[in-house]
Amino acid sequence: MSTRCLIVDDSARFLEAARPLLEREGIRVVGVASTGAEALARTAELAPDVVLLDLDLAGESGLDVAPALARTAPSAAIVLTSAHPLEDVRELVEAAPVRGFLHKAGLSGQALRDLLGSGPGSPEH
Repeated sequence: MSTRCLIVDDSARFLEAARPLLEREGIRVVGVASTGAEALARTAELAPDVVLLDLDLAGESGLDVAPALARTAPSAAIVLTSAHPLEDVRELVEAAPVRGFLHKAGLSGQALRDLLGSGPGSPEH
């Protein structure tokens, strides 16, 4: 069974690159969203296994969206992503109700699977 993923990012360019990259590597992208409200609606509708959530959404922070997503879909793993290095956001990531962090440049199906297999509270990626 493949992992079902929702990608939340306000960059159409990132969405266009991430979807085929993940799908080629066995992660099934069931939907995309570009705002927090859209992410909540799509999460409730699609029940993804994982939500790949950008830290910097237009006009809002993924850190503000993460707790609402965690309440909407408690079984979904929320993984924050950003172009910022983890060192710059580590404390924020560790305080958020998320499984971890993946840098956008390091995004791959394998990196996502590795992170999901590492258990809660492991933002090592």
